[in-house]
Amino acid sequence: MKKVLYLLSVLGALLITNTASSQGFLKKLKDKVSSAVSTVTSVTGNKSSTPPAEGEGGGQSSSNSSSRSSSGTPTNKGGGGLTNTAPPDVKAQIADAESAHAAKNYSDARYSLQQALQGVEIQLGRQILKSLPVLVDSLAVDTLQDVVTSTQWGWSNLSIHRVWKNTNDKQLTITVGNAGIYAGMASLYFSNAGMLEANGGSQNFKQVRVKGNKAIIQYENSKGYTLIISLGQTSMFVLEGINFANEQEVMSTANSFDIDGIKQLLGEQ
Repeated sequence: MKKVLYLLSVLGALLITNTASSQGFLKKLKDKVSSAVSTVTSVTGNKSSTPPAEGEGGGQSSSNSSSRSSSGTPTNKGGGGLTNTAPPDVKAQIADAESAHAAKNYSDARYSLQQALQGVEIQLGRQILKSLPVLVDSLAVDTLQDVVTSTQWGWSNLSIHRVWKNTNDKQLTITVGNAGIYAGMASLYFSNAGMLEANGGSQNFKQVRVKGNKAIIQYENSKGYTLIISLGQTSMFVLEGINFANEQEVMSTANSFDIDGIKQLLGEQ
């Protein structure tokens, strides 16, 4: 997978420079991506299925019966929201990139490559979701809250989100991602935790390890427990536990996940 992403990045530069020589390279890239897509879809069983439901939109929420705001602008009362669409078809986007490149329309070629990479990321995210357990302790998965997002190309903003809960207001949320926000958050926590531990300060958050991986655990009365596990250079596994009894229960839950398997799927060492 990493090899495909590298090839896509290199192609962006070639689109602006050597047009003649890059034609052969584009064909090789197409073959590589086709191979990668076949590998991913053989695991997921679906190449471009409808994305997970993310809730309904467009409901009425205004308590004011007036149809206009104080500024005189009409207040929206609904509109149906947006419909979910299938992720980009990787092979089709590569074909579009070839056509645009042949016509020296480099802007469209670049856009198609971005779409192709986004399609690969979404397929990978779904593969990771599929690897997560349906039942964690006494908590059942709420598939309506499953979310896979890829908002930037270049492997910099992939996020996978899943929620488990029961009828007693106990909830577990897992977020796995490559987004820079997680890396920055972890760096802040690691540095602060080290400083507080060295000074004998508050233990509202501290450094721990989960299956050999560096991690930070934090507790807040209003939010519960947050456990951030570093999976590599930029990837993070974030566990949020509401109404968990204690730190030991959070750690036990974290250890029930296949952390090494998730790292392998993400291509982290």
